[in-house]
Parts: sequence; structure tokens; C-alpha cells
Amino acid sequence: MNAKQTLTTVCSAVALSLLTSTGAQAASTNKVFVSGPMILLFLGFCALVVVVQCIPAIITLYGMITGAAGSKEKSAATARQ
Repeated sequence: MNAKQTLTTVCSAVALSLLTSTGAQAASTNKVFVSGPMILLFLGFCALVVVVQCIPAIITLYGMITGAAGSKEKSAATARQ
């Protein structure tokens, strides 16, 4: 067998095995998880921490962009003189 036939055979075997396999056992359970208010408060606090940390990152990114744009203007003004 040449390399192309071997690759085609292997790909076909992998595709066939993936298509004929059954679902995971965990997908067939019917247990429902009901989170209490403390879990929701904790997740809300985690989301708040992430949002608050994004504010300085956005400010820093804005400063970097304006600094890069300002340095191009300075170099253009210096080149004209």
C-alpha cells in the first residue's frame, strides 16, 4: 500500500469508529443540580472581580494605542524640520 491509501484507510476507520460509538454514560443521567443562593452570590462576586479587573486593562490599552499614535505624529513632525 502506498502512503495515500494508508492515510485514507486510517481516516476512514477513525471516522467510522467515531460515528458508530455511543454517547457518554454521564449524558444519560437525569439528576438535576439546583444551586442555592450562596453559590449564585459567589459566582456573581467572581464575575464582579473579572469586570473590575478589565477596567484598568482597557485604560492601559487605550494609553498604549494613543502613545503609539502620538509617537508616529512626533516622528513625522521631527522629519519635516
